[in-house]
Amino acid sequence: MGEGYTMLIINPGSTSTKVAVYRGTRELCFHEVTHDWSRLEQFPSIADQEEYRYECILEALQDDADLLDDLSAVVARGGLLHPIESGVYRIHEDMLEDLRSARYGEHASNLGALTAQRFCSRYHVPGFIADPVVVDELCDEARLSGMPELERRSIFHALNHKSAARRAADELGMPYEAVSLIVAHLGGGISVGVHLQGRVVDVNNALDGDGPFSPERSGGVPAGQLAALTASQQYTLPEIQKKICGKGGVFAYLGTKSMIETARRAAEGDHLADLVLRSMAYQVSKEICSLAAVLCGKVDSVVLTGGASQLKELTDEIIRRVSFLAPVQIIPGEREMVALAENGLRVLTGKAEPGNYRKRP
Repeated sequence: MGEGYTMLIINPGSTSTKVAVYRGTRELCFHEVTHDWSRLEQFPSIADQEEYRYECILEALQDDADLLDDLSAVVARGGLLHPIESGVYRIHEDMLEDLRSARYGEHASNLGALTAQRFCSRYHVPGFIADPVVVDELCDEARLSGMPELERRSIFHALNHKSAARRAADELGMPYEAVSLIVAHLGGGISVGVHLQGRVVDVNNALDGDGPFSPERSGGVPAGQLAALTASQQYTLPEIQKKICGKGGVFAYLGTKSMIETARRAAEGDHLADLVLRSMAYQVSKEICSLAAVLCGKVDSVVLTGGASQLKELTDEIIRRVSFLAPVQIIPGEREMVALAENGLRVLTGKAEPGNYRKRP
């Protein structure tokens, strides 16, 4: 499919940058550049990493530079923008300004469009993002938090959610727009969402602390105790924010963000590691089951995806707790690279029209 189109795919993460070249949906090369955390801490903001990440990508691709001779487009992971509909969007100045200023928050995904634009200028090709983390399809009931000042926000792993959900629907022999799924992305952050007829109508904010705890995020914590902890001035606001996202969850208990190491320690008799592993599965299961109420219990399938879905110790426990709801499908790992290529190809072949992101006043 689309073998005449060559795309550079860029997917920045908190401590790594994944880059690949696709011809159609066929991967020609793939590199994952790991960034030392001490090096990243030298940058005042995530946006300040732009030049460094760009140079890292160039270095990674130096032996594959000839693959870019007939480049058709650059497709990158989307970052924290204002809420937008699911789909593919052109990279242009309004988007870049919002990402550089971190107007809607700082996250490594902001670097996707920023680094992509450099390659667009270098090779004179268009650039796109697809299904960024701010895709917002929430139903009205999902937005109310109980405090009018704090509306619930849709920030989740939209790219992998959508890709895994479409694959799950295919395996069920049904169109994505006709199924009712609960999808749990298990990665550095965890997001669990309801996919109803092609739209994610409810999902936890995986960045700001809702939902289950994850390898590096606290998940939903007792609100009153958090308020008291903040008021005690024991920690600064940035330190509290880092406890919520970056140094929370598994890391806060065990000093590691690796679920493989957590499982190994549990197997070797580390009782705390065992408890943390079981507690994560417990919280994910609770989130899945609570979302079944959104679908009035009519769930076609529960889908487990993301990097940690490859960990049998975790998925077995989740399946044990939720399989009474519906069949459980495991779509392991994250399909973000191929999903970006698929979305870019839809635009290049004329099957989809890219949207235009516009700054808000």
